Amino acid sequence: MGLLDGRVAVITGAGSGIGRATAEALAKEGAAVFATDIDEDGLKVTADNILSAGGRVETMRQDVTDEALWDKVMDETVARLGVPSILVNNAGIAIGGAIPEFSLDDWKTQMSVNVDSVFLGTRAAIRKMQESGGSIINISSVAGLRGAAGLSAYCTSKGAVPLFTKAAAVECARAGWP
Repeated sequence: MGLLDGRVAVITGAGSGIGRATAEALAKEGAAVFATDIDEDGLKVTADNILSAGGRVETMRQDVTDEALWDKVMDETVARLGVPSILVNNAGIAIGGAIPEFSLDDWKTQMSVNVDSVFLGTRAAIRKMQESGGSIINISSVAGLRGAAGLSAYCTSKGAVPLFTKAAAVECARAGWP
């Protein structure tokens, strides 16, 4: 019997790295996993790994910056696996470059993937889990705690994640959501 038997987890960026490892670890503990990523080949590997270990997994291609797709992800999760009780906002990118040469478009892309998507995912999860409760895990980085040359946008985006998460936690607690 696993620690997460009967739970449903949505994990973004699950096609590789931390996202894949998280999906596999949660599945090993008994969670049914709804894995998303823009990397469909990577998602297939993640799903194959989970299935071969006896876990339960569904996948969907997702651009985490697309607001409309968040409702679809949550609706598909409910339809295929049940109401989610875990969201892991893991998807992220790192665009490097010195500030004088860094473009505003790259800055906006970095913020959209690493910050806006965390808001969109958290909002979508709260809407689905408001009555039943659950856990929202927003992945940041040590780069969000200290600066790094050539990574100003990345550091800024990852620094925003913990503060947003704290504010969301306080808001949910005040609203009395489980």
